[in-house]
This record gives sequence, structure tokens and C-alpha cells, in this order.
Amino acid sequence: MGVSGRMKLLAYALLCLFTLAPALHGEETKIDWDRAKILHERAQRGETLSSEDQVYYDEAKRQFPAHKQQMERQQQPANEGFDWQRAKEIHARQQKGEAITADEQKIVDEAMRRFQNRPQGQPVQPGAVRDFVPSEASKGLVPLTELKDKYLQWDGGLYGGGSNEVPAAQQALATKALAAIHPLNAEGKPAEDGKIVLMSIGMSNTTMEFSQFVKAANADERKAACVLIVDSAQGGKAAKQWAANDAPPWTVAEQRLQAAGATPQQVQVLWIKQANMGPNAGSVAEAKRLQNDMQTIVSLAKEKYPNVQLAFLSSRIYAGFAQTPLNPEPYAYEGAFAMRGLILQQMKGDPVLSPAKSPVLLWGPYLWGAGSNSRKSDGLVWKPEDFGGDGTHPSILGAQKVSRLLLDFFTNDANAKGWFVKK
Repeated sequence: MGVSGRMKLLAYALLCLFTLAPALHGEETKIDWDRAKILHERAQRGETLSSEDQVYYDEAKRQFPAHKQQMERQQQPANEGFDWQRAKEIHARQQKGEAITADEQKIVDEAMRRFQNRPQGQPVQPGAVRDFVPSEASKGLVPLTELKDKYLQWDGGLYGGGSNEVPAAQQALATKALAAIHPLNAEGKPAEDGKIVLMSIGMSNTTMEFSQFVKAANADERKAACVLIVDSAQGGKAAKQWAANDAPPWTVAEQRLQAAGATPQQVQVLWIKQANMGPNAGSVAEAKRLQNDMQTIVSLAKEKYPNVQLAFLSSRIYAGFAQTPLNPEPYAYEGAFAMRGLILQQMKGDPVLSPAKSPVLLWGPYLWGAGSNSRKSDGLVWKPEDFGGDGTHPSILGAQKVSRLLLDFFTNDANAKGWFVKK
């Protein structure tokens, strides 16, 4: 072994010694299991962990058997007395787009917490096993990123013309916007100890997915400390419900910012995933309606969050298993054309979407995949177990799948990693 190799080995040994020092003195190193999970997922993907992360991961693996036993002991009695039927009824109402009370939301949140923390091997609650079959309306649909021929009046590609790359002119706008993103204090002035707020706007699917992303991102060591992630998406609040200046969702969004210790002046980046409930006017008409609602939303966002620079847009996940008319195929698929239409509208210089009146619009992660048919770019599939009982909202598994796509996007995309990833 050469000098360099011996030095690396010595450095690793010292790192192990300092990391495990509490254990050597009879104390267990306290493990952040969210962080350990992220490291495990990265290791499973074949990523090379830093020396510090590898030591932490090894210690987590050592402690996991005892942690698992403790969770099993705690979880069994914790489930006794919890009204799962009540939680299921509230969740079903929420999935239909109905508003629920703050107390009812707590019950749903507690049900999700118990579900996620259930002991390994414990079956999920009744009704979670799905026997969905793809709808006729979903058959033959091709992801927008892979579409070569026309679909109705639309061509393929996230940015049109078969291209998934940001066009040069739009990238120029994005580059200028990126240069303006800095940690800001409560008044919106640059400050070393300020915040860059990344906020979500959307409906029930959006909050179910983004709330999982918040946990994963906050546990990921790559995230910059100045980035504060706030989930302002809300159940039952689809595009139409946001598309008015005095609409209640904007008030709730401000309350969530305040609860997170942030101000509207610190919001600089948005993730917007929207659709409309009960579409029935036909493909072209509904896509245009959604695009118009989205135009109103991004314009209002610029008014309410004067320092917002970028808005990353995403359309719906697969809805071929939808059991209700809430937002089935092909409308879920066609929502992508509304998002793209809005971006193209800005690219063409529409004054209502100028940088002074709108954040710069770009695609975020594209979430639609053709059911069990693997997407060519990344192998994405959507299976029955990825959905709740209505086949429209994601299950915990489906929400976590979107969370992983979001985390991959914000840590790797050229227009996101510069401010999202720590220096």
C-alpha cells in the first residue's frame, strides 16, 4: 500500500474512532433514522458515500436490529384504540376533494405516521391491496418525454418540438433569475443567516407527495442549511380554487409560512403541481382551462411573493387506475400540455408572464408514466399499490416515489442544485 493509501486508511480509522467514541464509553451513538434511510437508499443505488457518511451508515446498520425490536415493542400497543375506520372515512372524503377540519387532518396525519412506522412485516390496513386494471382511456398513451408523433393537436417533448431541454432563450431568463436567488432576511434583504424558501402550491396529491419530500430533503446532508422547504399545497384545493386573489388557499399558505418561521419576502422558488377536479369538457378545452388557471396562479404568486424567481411545474401522475371522475385519464396525462402551454406562452413573450409579473417557468420532474410499462429514461412505473383506494391519490408508496423524483431533481438539475445543494 502506498503512502496515499495508508493516509486514507488512517484518516478513516480516526473518523471511525471519533464517530464511535460515545459507544466506546458505554453510550450508544444516537442515530437519525431518516438520515440513515437516505444513506441506505444512496448505497442501494450504488452511490459512493463519503467517509463520514460510510461510518454513520455502518453504525446505523449495527444498531438497526435493536432499533427494529424497540419499534415492534412500541408499535403494537400504540395501534390499540386508534380508530382506523374513522381515519379511512376522513381520508376518503379528502380524496374526493372535500375540505376537512384541522382536527380531522390530525387524525389523517396520525394514521399516516402509524402506517409508516408499522413493524416490518405487519400487513397494511384493509383495503390497501389493489386489484386495479388500467382503464381503456389510459391505453396507448406515451410519456410526453418520449412522444415522437402528435397526440391530438400536440407534439412531443417537455418544451415542444420533441425537445426535453430548456430552450436557450428560456435558459437565459432562468440564468438571470438564478443570479438573484440568495438567502434573504424577513424583510427580503440579502443576509448571510437568511433563508431561501422553496414552497409548494397545489392540491391533495401535491401535499401528500411534497410532505414526503420535505422529510427526505431535510434528512439529506446535501441540502443547503439556508433552504427552508414549506408545504403550502392543500387537500381539495385544485387549480380553480387557487385562481383568485382572495382565494382561501393563499391565506393558508401565508399561515404555513409563518408557522415555519418565514415571510412571503423569503419565498424565492415554487414547485407547482396542479389539475382541476371533475374535467368533462373535452381534452383541448380542459387543457386550456387548466393553463388559464395556472396563468392566474403564477401571476398571483409574483404579487404575493415579490422575490420569487423560479417556478418549477409538474403535471399529474398516472391515473389509469382511477375509480372516480375526480381527475381520470386521459385528463391526468393531458395536464402536461397545459403546463407546457404556459411555459411556451412565457417563451413567446406574453407580457402577462414577463419576469416582472411572473416567476420564470421551467419544468420540474415529469411524473407521468404509462402504468406498469417502464419509462425509457429512468424505468418509472406506476403499480396499483402506488395508489389509494380511489386510484387517483397516491398511497404512501406512491408519495414516496414522487418524493424521490423531487429529491433527485433538486439535487441534480442545473437550475436547482446551485441554490438547493450546500456549497
